Amino acid sequence: MQLAVRLRTSAGCVSRYFHRRFNMASLNPPQRAPVWNHSPPQIKEITQELILQNRQLQDSIAALPKEHLDFKSVFLTLADADTQFDVSSELLAFYQNVSSDKELRDASNDSESMVRAYGVESSMRTDIFEAKVSAEKNMKETGEWDKLNAEEKRLVDKMILDGKRAGLGLDKSKREQLTSLKTELSQVCLEFSKNFNEEDGKITFTLQELDGVPADVVNGYTKRTENGQDVYDVTFKTPDIFPLFKYAKTVDTRKRAFEAYESRLEINVPILSRALDLRRQIASILGYETWADYITEEKMIKNAKGVIDFLDDLEHKLAAVGKKDLENLLTLKEAEHKSLGIPFDGNFYIWDYRYYDRKYIEEKLDLDDSAVKEYFPVNHVVPTILDIYQNLLGVKFVEMKDEEGATWHPDVQRFSVWEKDAKDESGFIGYCYLDLYPRANKYSHAAVWPLLPGYTTTVFSPDGPGKRAYPIASMVANLAKNPAPSSDPNVKSKPALMRHDDVVTFFHEMGHVFHGLLSKTQFARFHGTSVARDFVEAPSQMLESWCWEKPVLKVLGKHWETGESMSEEMIDKLIKSRWVNVGLFYLRQIFFAKFDIKIHTDSEPTDYTKLWNDLREKVSLVKSGKLCPGQGTFGHITGGYDAGYYGYTYSLVFAADMYATVFKADPLDPARGQRYREKILKPGGSREELDSLKDFLGREPDSDAFIKEIFGDASKATASL
Repeated sequence: MQLAVRLRTSAGCVSRYFHRRFNMASLNPPQRAPVWNHSPPQIKEITQELILQNRQLQDSIAALPKEHLDFKSVFLTLADADTQFDVSSELLAFYQNVSSDKELRDASNDSESMVRAYGVESSMRTDIFEAKVSAEKNMKETGEWDKLNAEEKRLVDKMILDGKRAGLGLDKSKREQLTSLKTELSQVCLEFSKNFNEEDGKITFTLQELDGVPADVVNGYTKRTENGQDVYDVTFKTPDIFPLFKYAKTVDTRKRAFEAYESRLEINVPILSRALDLRRQIASILGYETWADYITEEKMIKNAKGVIDFLDDLEHKLAAVGKKDLENLLTLKEAEHKSLGIPFDGNFYIWDYRYYDRKYIEEKLDLDDSAVKEYFPVNHVVPTILDIYQNLLGVKFVEMKDEEGATWHPDVQRFSVWEKDAKDESGFIGYCYLDLYPRANKYSHAAVWPLLPGYTTTVFSPDGPGKRAYPIASMVANLAKNPAPSSDPNVKSKPALMRHDDVVTFFHEMGHVFHGLLSKTQFARFHGTSVARDFVEAPSQMLESWCWEKPVLKVLGKHWETGESMSEEMIDKLIKSRWVNVGLFYLRQIFFAKFDIKIHTDSEPTDYTKLWNDLREKVSLVKSGKLCPGQGTFGHITGGYDAGYYGYTYSLVFAADMYATVFKADPLDPARGQRYREKILKPGGSREELDSLKDFLGREPDSDAFIKEIFGDASKATASL
């Protein structure tokens, strides 16, 4: 209960900002926001009804005579039905990530399980696939095809490709085998994700073992007495465990913390192994050499070989940079061990990385991470970042008053989002939820859920054709929470603060929010972030660059106590720190991507724990020590990024090009923001991603800007230290 009070206090500061800034009581959204008051039985009942209605609609399409099959009777009907199904089921599935009620989380999980199982059933209907093929044939014979717009043609192409990739051209026995395998795979992935969300482990340390960890962080840990001495419980939530990796002076403390963190989801090890086995079988039946080839067919990169070549090339280029970084950190470690009289074995371990990376920056740049953090109080950073986005993209947020069922938790903020010059409801854009602070059983990292897509209603919609259905995006994060107020009324309590890394993450995730809000497509299927997985991160990665620009840092960085802006000297040092040890940073990303692509291209199972640790040592250049089952924590593999983690690095090439070409000269220019909004955000996935890039850049994209960043800016920064 005390935690909830503190969280509300922190959220309230942001709330008052929006209340003061925008007075738009006269504007009423044309679409009601969802009411978050479902009970577990209701979730089950609604899910069952959704499945029944969708199945009946598909039955009716399958029963149509061939001569009646056309765009409207097949593709438009299915698109509308799928949209109505998704907009209801997505909200129900979301509870498992954010609800404090276990029964509700379990019901939400069960709902998603039913939806996934039905999704497999639906995807394997040969009668519906045959109806699509016949409808396309009829459309081209009658001339109807030529009357479709580009997005409608894309819808037809994608729907037919769905059937081919589902194996609907195979014989009955293989289709039945596929259905069984897909159903099991769906449930296995859901179980992996559930374990991830439900993880609530902790590791305990004495105050002496926490030496070096900032006092404000230690004060946030749960303190209790064990065997006659005070101990502190550290959860594996980011605000708790990451400061320990960066600041704990005692080697054994960092080692124990890392090994516990890496092993926290050992329960997922056999689950992942089963998922990989199922994927191999599915790919084989579908006629693909590997699961990675199946997955990348719809990506920008097109095949597994392209991924492997990309990662090999980048690893080769980064190896020299990474080895130089390692030498620098190893020298620093040796010197510290010598000064403290600690044995030095000549190795650099994974639990050393964050600690010595931080110390290297402090010593070489005279930049103290704790001092930088003083300039990023949560209650200033959050509204300021939103303000930057609003000015850049020409929108405004209006916080909505509390109502019964307005949100899923009291600490969540709800906003209606409008065009900046909105005069009436025609300026409405959608809704945004911010769920920013940690609590038990909540999703433990930062992510954005596109809860509802935007789309144009059809003749089958309850409101009739041609109207706008508006999107909803929710950001879920775990920012530092405010400490308890001081008992001394003369002492000003230090508020919750953010590391600069946290600021970058928040800026990135808000990029996904605006991709979801400002997309405007005809069909829900193509809305917002429904783009190729190896492009979806590019817009948000581009936006991270704002957090390294002097004009932005001047606005973002305000000291929590004095209100003064960050000094020019500190800003210069912070910007330079972006490129320090960047070789090791990107090699770590390549390790994740190489593990992902290897397990999805290998034809036989292996010891994945050994592979995880061996590959990390080879690629990341750091020792692992004890073999920990870190693959059990790799949520991307079952969360939609399977054979796709390379996309984070692949899309950096596009992100660097977009930023350097359009925004670098003036990153806060609203005219450039409008160009970005129109060319990248608005189309969503309604056209090829390469076409959106060419439209935005005015040319074909290239890797020059990315190469310059890594081998130009980074080299200059390192050479100047």
